[in-house]
Amino acid sequence: MALEAAVIGAGAWGSALAQQLAWAGQKVRLWALEPEVARQVNDLRENKLYLEGVMLDPAIVATNDLAQAVAGARLVVMVTPSHVFRQVLGQLAPHLEKDAIIVSCSKGIEDQSGYTMCEVAEDVLDKRYHRRLTALSGPSFAKEVARAVPTAVTVAGRDPDVANLVQHAFATTLFRVYTSPDTVGVEIGGAVKNPLAIASGMVAGLELGYNSQAAMITRGLAEMTRLAMARGGQLATLSGLAGLGDLVLTCTGNLSRNRTVGKRLAQGETIAQIQASTRTVAEGVKNTLTVLQIAKRAGVEMPIVQAVKKVIYDGLPPADALLELMTRSLKQEHYWVADS
Repeated sequence: MALEAAVIGAGAWGSALAQQLAWAGQKVRLWALEPEVARQVNDLRENKLYLEGVMLDPAIVATNDLAQAVAGARLVVMVTPSHVFRQVLGQLAPHLEKDAIIVSCSKGIEDQSGYTMCEVAEDVLDKRYHRRLTALSGPSFAKEVARAVPTAVTVAGRDPDVANLVQHAFATTLFRVYTSPDTVGVEIGGAVKNPLAIASGMVAGLELGYNSQAAMITRGLAEMTRLAMARGGQLATLSGLAGLGDLVLTCTGNLSRNRTVGKRLAQGETIAQIQASTRTVAEGVKNTLTVLQIAKRAGVEMPIVQAVKKVIYDGLPPADALLELMTRSLKQEHYWVADS
């Protein structure tokens, strides 16, 4: 029997997940902030603003009304930018079904609080929803998911029955979903890979070669792992799809918005120029500060993310940031201890 599913956020990723749920046999309502997006989806079967060139399944019905979107929905998939996650979830909370399962697909850390998106949801929602909170992440470019490119992701939740339900709601022969109990590890991996992808883009923009790229990804993984474990995440999670998998994809794929930001920074553009030229959100720009915020609280050193912060917010040239990283004091290689 098909589930009623609401996807909250009609950017590229939200539209792709709505497509996947429809292919999996679910009844899907897609909430769009922009009226023009809802009209395009319903009338043209296409989201020209965020996912141009992809025809969307006829089972997807778009709306601009949050209450209408979640009415009767057993599955509520949150795909808003992380900086508006709390606001949007608070607006729809009074309209949630009592047995609704929440799936966070927003990758980021909230400003000030340092909360992951599931932690934000716990803060906003009644306790009855807390065991029905899950997080879905993994190496998954929106355009490829929406075009049925074989993809594997992880859904994490504290209740295995809830995670299994989400797993089966999304799964098809071309979209493989694994489950995990490690929500913290999955969410930290999804947030930290964003600023690391900006660093990777800088490496590409400076034309430094494969050695530099491999070193940046590997040491970036070390930073991600230390922070996740300091917050209670599991080492195995960071070695899996939501950690290493998502990091490799975002650091090397040309569809990565964060990598593109880093590449343009290395080619001489300012962050203001880059942000003014696009409608889409590169989460890594904000995540750089929030990741460093929670790293400081946890006593975890993150030199690569710190270097990205200096380039974006302090005006340090990318080549100088690289020199600072390469001339740090020499150390033993570790992944899971505070000393980096």
